[in-house]
Amino acid sequence: MIIEQIMAKDVATLSPEHTLLDAIDLCKKQRIRHIPILSEDGLLAGIVSDRDLKDASPSIFHLQDHMDELKKPLKSIMKTDVVTAHPLNFVEEVSAIFSEHRISCLPILKYGKLVGMVTESDLLHTFVQLTGADQPGSQIEIKVPNVSGKLSEVSGVFQKRNVNISSVLVYPDQDQKSKILVFRVQTMNPSLVISDLVKEGYTVLWPNVPGLST
Repeated sequence: MIIEQIMAKDVATLSPEHTLLDAIDLCKKQRIRHIPILSEDGLLAGIVSDRDLKDASPSIFHLQDHMDELKKPLKSIMKTDVVTAHPLNFVEEVSAIFSEHRISCLPILKYGKLVGMVTESDLLHTFVQLTGADQPGSQIEIKVPNVSGKLSEVSGVFQKRNVNISSVLVYPDQDQKSKILVFRVQTMNPSLVISDLVKEGYTVLWPNVPGLST
């Protein structure tokens, strides 16, 4: 899945000359936490978060005496070293960018122009959909040797039972000699397929059904 499929395209923006008060009002009205700042020629000049606004704003206990601080231009507080991505980047690649840079939003640029925004919530929602965790079903975790062809072999066991697979995740085991296959399947009673897996010699880690999983 590419990031263009999940990004928000109707993005609220401001200019460097807008004030802190403008940004605070926009955040409240749009219920957003980040505002891209665009220059006159439409290029991304920076970004302002609700935390930036909070840090730069006067305390509510001294607000009346420091109203002028809310008239400061956003160019005085905006972050200019902005990490960005392209709409054709894969969701997995963008997730790695979020993790590496420890950011909570990412402007999406095409030919230097802002075309969308992606947030942590967007990514989380997407991964829930990709794993099928939002659909009725069961999760089965199987430990197999870390050799080629095992995924196909295990999938064949599900096929024999006519059990539809919603998603598959693969990650290495701690010993690096094995890998864990995580299947999300469209059945609420996986006991029969678990029995088949055990008979085929596979180690079922989850669900741990007494008499079947070992």
